[in-house]
Amino acid sequence: MSIAVLGPTFPNLAANVHRNVSDIYYIFVGRSLGYLGGSVLGGVLFDCMNAHLLLALSMFGTTVGLYGIPWCEKSLLLTALMSVIGASMGILDTGGNVLALNTWGEEAGPHMQALHFSFAAGAFVAPILAKMALGGSESKDLLAAERTNQSVPRSVPAASAASAMSVLKQHLRADFLWSYIVIGTYLLLVSFFFFVLYSRGRSARDKSKASLQKCMFAKYHYTLIFLLFIFFLCYVGAEVTYGSYIFTYAKVFAEMKENEAAALNSVFWGAFAACRGVAIFCATCLYPGTMILLSIVGSAISSSCLAFLARYPASLWAGTAVYGASMATIFPSGISWIEQYTVVEGKSASLFVIGAALGEMCIPAVVGYLQGRFHRVPVVMYTALVTSAMTILLFPLMYKLANCPRDGGLKEVSESEDRKALLSNSGLNEDEEDEEDAGEWNEADFEVIEMNDTLRNSVVETSRKIVGDSPVPVSLQPHLDNVLCESPAVAGGSPGRKNVSVDREKND
Repeated sequence: MSIAVLGPTFPNLAANVHRNVSDIYYIFVGRSLGYLGGSVLGGVLFDCMNAHLLLALSMFGTTVGLYGIPWCEKSLLLTALMSVIGASMGILDTGGNVLALNTWGEEAGPHMQALHFSFAAGAFVAPILAKMALGGSESKDLLAAERTNQSVPRSVPAASAASAMSVLKQHLRADFLWSYIVIGTYLLLVSFFFFVLYSRGRSARDKSKASLQKCMFAKYHYTLIFLLFIFFLCYVGAEVTYGSYIFTYAKVFAEMKENEAAALNSVFWGAFAACRGVAIFCATCLYPGTMILLSIVGSAISSSCLAFLARYPASLWAGTAVYGASMATIFPSGISWIEQYTVVEGKSASLFVIGAALGEMCIPAVVGYLQGRFHRVPVVMYTALVTSAMTILLFPLMYKLANCPRDGGLKEVSESEDRKALLSNSGLNEDEEDEEDAGEWNEADFEVIEMNDTLRNSVVETSRKIVGDSPVPVSLQPHLDNVLCESPAVAGGSPGRKNVSVDREKND
């Protein structure tokens, strides 16, 4: 919502700083640079501070920027606020992915799809909200200004013009101000809930999880992260490029009318958003790797049709819809997929977001430059085909590297450290500890305890008989306790048990 609201209100912002729309393009550059900086900063901060607090602060920073934008009358100040919003969005994108993986772990697939569906939902809602706030206000304000001009005597044209412009400016600010206030207030409410989560505090569990993850790095961890960085760069660049240039392509190459070209553009983004919504439910029954495979195959087939058969209207419409649907699930599925094979830390997630941001910045710029040089070549369609081919080549390579066996000496921890990491429970209270004991003991544990109890009873009865028959008192019980305490089956041999005392074992 914070990003998408800029489009419909862009003319109003330009008028607010006394510039033309074409003269304030640099606010997009400021926002993009802030986004990249926030992604890098977020990757570092998420590894050393509480995730809930950092997300709360980032959303609060976005709220401050949105509240201040309508009052900016200097282009430099407007660019600075756009950079603040971009940095907050970079931190939020990085932290949202990391927090989803840390919260749900291997079950994060549907939640990750829902997280990225919310991006599409916000981008859909924000223009509607801005349109409702602006709703025909520009024409009304222009009419009011014209009437003001007519009501002022001709002897004071300067005063009339100044008064008309003042009235127009006040009406425009009052109209688009509400869209920024509504979105900013919504983000302020969400940041408040993140502060509540931070106040509850779960740092002990986070530390326990971090110690557990130390033995889960893939053999080619850094190579996988770099390849996924390139993968996301190609994917997001192709997505933004096609969504940005399909309208122009439809008018120039397909010779469509303006309303038909707009409808084709809407088909792409509509299929994109709808497929992200459906993917929430598909992720509950499909593996992330399967969803990625279906997506890259669909994008390869549809981009091939668009590159070679786009002159046929039916192929153009169908290919656009399939291409939009195929691109929808790749990013969230990619993050869920890599988490199955290696640890996704804050720095790793920031690299994914940076790759996506660089693809969004660089590939559309290159396509625009080439399209200006080669007017008769459908550069947009060929770009979609090339990027689809890149993803087709990269994913099998990443899959091969991810499934390589780990080095025993470098990537695995010793048995005692492994047990300590797996069974660490220092930060939980007594009730939670009892619940986890009850939930994690398996049938083999109870069979061992039952067998030991049976052995103990039989030996004790035998010792009683011996004591009764023999005049010499014999005490076998201490020796039996020592034997049972030293038994590997009781002293932690089962991987699902915690190191508890013998007295507690007897009670259980």
